[in-house]
Amino acid sequence: MLSFFPGFALGFTLILAIGAQNAFVLRQGLRRHHVFWVCLTCALSDAVLIAAGVSGFGALAEAVPWFEVVMRFGGAAFLIWYGAQNALSAWRGGAALEAEGDNTLSLRRTLLTLLALTWLNPHVYLDTVVLLGSVSAQYDNRLAFGVGAVMSSFVFFFGLGYGARMLSPVFARPRSWQVLDALIALTMWAIALKLLWM
Repeated sequence: MLSFFPGFALGFTLILAIGAQNAFVLRQGLRRHHVFWVCLTCALSDAVLIAAGVSGFGALAEAVPWFEVVMRFGGAAFLIWYGAQNALSAWRGGAALEAEGDNTLSLRRTLLTLLALTWLNPHVYLDTVVLLGSVSAQYDNRLAFGVGAVMSSFVFFFGLGYGARMLSPVFARPRSWQVLDALIALTMWAIALKLLWM
């Protein structure tokens, strides 16, 4: 437990920051569209990355300098495109933004978009593989630390995905969806700019 709780706390703190992945999960939760699979995919992706970090692969990632550059520019390009899609949705507005009425994305397309948002983001590797991996080395029980960090991902993503339903009355109005889409677009572009200026 002395290693589990610090792992849980640090993992939860790192995930809590608003980013591309969290915004996507929130949007899917509000729409009640593929929520379980979206939350499970995020949590399992984090579990794989955290396991890699705790196992010592953080040092390997630092030893391959070109990997970070490729991920950074690829991630920035994807975030710019995804932000443009949300900006277009915000601009159009209308009935297409009803909380439970948008079934345009299949489960396959939803998960492919989510996987791109997750695995093309260099910050994910820095937070999970490098940071959590290096911090875990300070604990006697690295496995317990890693399990705590993985549990925090499951708690956070399922809480965000299913907790979003409490906001449904707010998002019953198309204008709320327009504002959310605009904020998501700005968030994506801000992250992309940060990646390009690193």
